[in-house]
Amino acid sequence: MTAADTAVALLRVVVGLTLAAHGYNHLWGPGGLAGTTRWFGSLGLRPPKLHALLSGAGELASGAALAIGLLTPLAAAFVVGAMVIAGVTAHRRNGFFIFKDGYEYVLMIGVVCAVIGLLGPGTASVDQLLGIDVAGVVGLAIVVGLGVFGAAVLLVATWRPARSLSS
Repeated sequence: MTAADTAVALLRVVVGLTLAAHGYNHLWGPGGLAGTTRWFGSLGLRPPKLHALLSGAGELASGAALAIGLLTPLAAAFVVGAMVIAGVTAHRRNGFFIFKDGYEYVLMIGVVCAVIGLLGPGTASVDQLLGIDVAGVVGLAIVVGLGVFGAAVLLVATWRPARSLSS
């Protein structure tokens, strides 16, 4: 295993398990699905319960897939899409820094997943065992292209933020 294989495996496992934990929290954390539904509703995502359920299940599944390197470009694309949606709906209005609930964290996770797409799944992955080797510009294009496109479609179709009365 090369240094690059070790690096991408480390990135996949840490980001994947972080996202899986995040998805678990959406579904069964302290507020549970009901709390996530209320939060997504307050962000303007319609219908909020469907978004909460799909977000939780999607983050759990894509995080697990990313951690083991299964269908890595698709798992990373889901994460990029989720981070774009979170950035647009919940964080961009707060500026950059995470301590002000800004988009710093979601940007970093999205960029790390784009890099995973560029590097490919690495030799310590289920994709390697299955003979799936998508990397380089093609991997990057799949991850970023599908992630951003999916997020854009979802936002256009279902995001209805409340209008400010002060404007």
